[in-house]
Amino acid sequence: MTRYAAPAALLFVVTVAVLALHYTVQRPAHAVPAVTATVPKVKHVKRAAAITRTYVVQRGDSFSSIAVKTHTTVARLERLNPGVSTTALRVGEQITVK
Repeated sequence: MTRYAAPAALLFVVTVAVLALHYTVQRPAHAVPAVTATVPKVKHVKRAAAITRTYVVQRGDSFSSIAVKTHTTVARLERLNPGVSTTALRVGEQITVK
């Protein structure tokens, strides 16, 4: 047992010495902790109102043809224009498309 105890003790002492030296090199006693910056909280900013686009109904128009012309869907046109009859569009009527 003594045959292994001396090398183990030496290894232990050397390891502790290396760690202690490494710690003092990494953080000397005169080192000052880094300054921390305080970041202010950001207030939530309201988004600008979305631009509303309208379309003036022309002769022969339907919700599906208007949807194709304005690159949207019939379902979206129906959702944006709840008071407009999808089967009885009037020429000159303005509908919201976006």
